[in-house]
Amino acid sequence: MKGKVVRSLLWSPTIALSWLWGLGFFYAIHVTLTNGWLGFVCFAAPNAIGLFTFGWVLGSPKRDPAAIMKNVASRYSTLFLLCQIFAVAITMFGFVAYLWRPLFGTNPAAMLGVLVLVGCVVGHAVSLRTLRILHLVYLVLGVAAAALAWIGLHSSIQAPPISFASFDGRFFGLLTPIVIGFLLGPWTDIQHWARAVEIRRAGGSIRAAYGLGAVLFLGLLTLNAILAAAAGPAGLAIPADGIPGAQPAVAVALAHLGNGVASYAFLVWATIAAVSTIDSCYNATRWHLTALTARSVSPLLAFIPAGLVSSPHWIMLAAAMTAVAMFAINTSMIYLMAPFATLLAGSAASLALEAIGFRGRYDAVFAYMLGLAASLVMLHGYVESIPAFETIAPLIALIGALPMLAQGGDRAGKKSSERDVLDAVGAPTSRPALEFFSASGPAGHGFERDWFVYRVTPTYDDTNSVGNIYFANYMRWVGKARELFFNACMPRFELKTTSYFVLTRSFTHDFRREAREFEPVVVRIKIAAHNRKFVTLAHEIFTDNMDLLGSGEQTLMFVDSSDFRLLDIPRAIIEGFLPHWPKNSPHVATSREPAPA
Repeated sequence: MKGKVVRSLLWSPTIALSWLWGLGFFYAIHVTLTNGWLGFVCFAAPNAIGLFTFGWVLGSPKRDPAAIMKNVASRYSTLFLLCQIFAVAITMFGFVAYLWRPLFGTNPAAMLGVLVLVGCVVGHAVSLRTLRILHLVYLVLGVAAAALAWIGLHSSIQAPPISFASFDGRFFGLLTPIVIGFLLGPWTDIQHWARAVEIRRAGGSIRAAYGLGAVLFLGLLTLNAILAAAAGPAGLAIPADGIPGAQPAVAVALAHLGNGVASYAFLVWATIAAVSTIDSCYNATRWHLTALTARSVSPLLAFIPAGLVSSPHWIMLAAAMTAVAMFAINTSMIYLMAPFATLLAGSAASLALEAIGFRGRYDAVFAYMLGLAASLVMLHGYVESIPAFETIAPLIALIGALPMLAQGGDRAGKKSSERDVLDAVGAPTSRPALEFFSASGPAGHGFERDWFVYRVTPTYDDTNSVGNIYFANYMRWVGKARELFFNACMPRFELKTTSYFVLTRSFTHDFRREAREFEPVVVRIKIAAHNRKFVTLAHEIFTDNMDLLGSGEQTLMFVDSSDFRLLDIPRAIIEGFLPHWPKNSPHVATSREPAPA
């Protein structure tokens, strides 16, 4: 038990650091100087509580983060990727606008490029388990550097004391977005999902890791607030909207001091915070996109290399373009933070509800349209100082989660999950699902619902010397059903001109009971699972009175017709079988190549 706790707590530094930069590093300085210590508490408390709540919910023994992620990954992929784009864009923007320019006054392009590349290299080269140890080292060095910067500020500047509270209408309007955005923020972050999955897989306690991680995160925010108090309101940024911001105050104060040691110490602290976000983003995004690509049924993946699609470099490029655009128009980081309380809020709330057991419907278009409307309302309220608009904006966005509330929580979720599993495997013992197999049904073969059905009547020709149906005939009937299925999907396929062959990689069948002569038999077959290289077909054999005779599956592989080289699923197969791909299959075929014969 002690070892488990220690292993769990070792995750807390990477949890705290990776969440610090994008949503806290410079804003902690701003809110402390602008709104006082109480304002800082109003900002920091929901931030830390949101992190803790995420870990507490996913850390329940009743929940498996890996299973939840497998179920939601594709539907919420846009949410996860947008979160990473905004988080890294804030990182880049803050580094340029609130650190490098005020502190050094030179062009930051080269340094920013090095910063991003270092983060990407680290995230690419190491596993998540190694990254947690690296972040522990980062944390020690970063806190030491921040302490050195504070000593330089405290010994050289007689800053006026920070007020307990200094609120205005704009701050009161931002309270609701702060609470909603930070409580839901961790749910949007694929970095935290990757950590939760890995902690559970390693036998650790997610609750312990996130409990200490939230405390450490709160401590890091407080550390920056203390730096802000030591620097004082030395400098304000005046963006294009005319609303002053105190985010660069520490960098401005250090630049005025000319204290090289303290300045470089603060640079080290800020760089560590930035790199720990970028490397974590790269690592987690690649993990998510690789899994998503392996399960994808998009025909485009037959032509685009999987490594290109799953590369996080596209996310980094999108974040860089966003940061450059925001810097070019001289705006504030609040415009990159606002989406977490508006644009992403409806989807984030739906994801959180689904994780705790709700089984309503997630309507992404509905949620994002409401989120976009909420963003416009909030930003108008912020610029024009209309607190009511700022307050109601996140509530508008949360309407996007109403379809998920259509059904109840854990109890309804359990029933729905059982029903989904039965639907996925065809519910072989369920009478309503088999009514179309009755003797009055059509003869021959064809599609019925999700299955391709082939009907046959065994005769004495199908029996062996003992008198029962010969076992190999069941496989022969399944094979015939498969060929008819292929012909229905690809009627123009020509064996003489094809560039690929379809081969059987494996075949399994579980016998339940014997069929009898002249007893009508129904064989049904469908695509059960697939990835880039293999397709798994499930089959079931029934009697006329709906008794299950047997079931099994077969895995198909595709090889070049000239040299028998293993291929990805050919384009013609994808196009022909696309209407019959499983929509929500709970299983995916493995991607291992078959062993040599």
